Amino acid sequence: MADSDLMATARRTISTCSQLGISLASAESLTGGRFVASLVDVPGASAVVRGGLVTYATDLKASLAGVDADHLEETGPIDPVVAAQMAVGTAVQCVADIGISCTGVAGPDPQDDKPVGLVYTAIAFGGKAKVFEHEFTGDRDSIRSQTVQAMAVNLDEFVGELAFGPVAGPGKGRGDLEE
Repeated sequence: MADSDLMATARRTISTCSQLGISLASAESLTGGRFVASLVDVPGASAVVRGGLVTYATDLKASLAGVDADHLEETGPIDPVVAAQMAVGTAVQCVADIGISCTGVAGPDPQDDKPVGLVYTAIAFGGKAKVFEHEFTGDRDSIRSQTVQAMAVNLDEFVGELAFGPVAGPGKGRGDLEE
């Protein structure tokens, strides 16, 4: 996804959330705040974006984003439940309708026996979260960029479904009608 596509996706997400009157917050680990920065690059984002937590250090996932410390101790930070709890926790902490999160291994080395490129993202709404597992390839910067792009696309699709209902069929995006 090119930077212009990322900006277009962010614009659409901000516009849809604004129309729905819903707010967003993020909890980011490996991306270090890049995702929320992509949202606030959009003029008018302040009507939607509540804030973001950069929980790069494992202990901050518990203390700031509300991840269960015992679970973190047991599984480590690269875990689908951790991603889900980060998304729910950031929504609570930032008083937002939607929380979105990411945790993973950007490299250059594996972490806690988890391979470079393994990333979990999650979107929370109404206290429940949907988790996405990704296996990205490339160098550290590429994995971080792919994570931001995946978060943007997943969030855009999620808020699109909130606004317009499920997509009608394979490859049918918003604004596309089946014949």
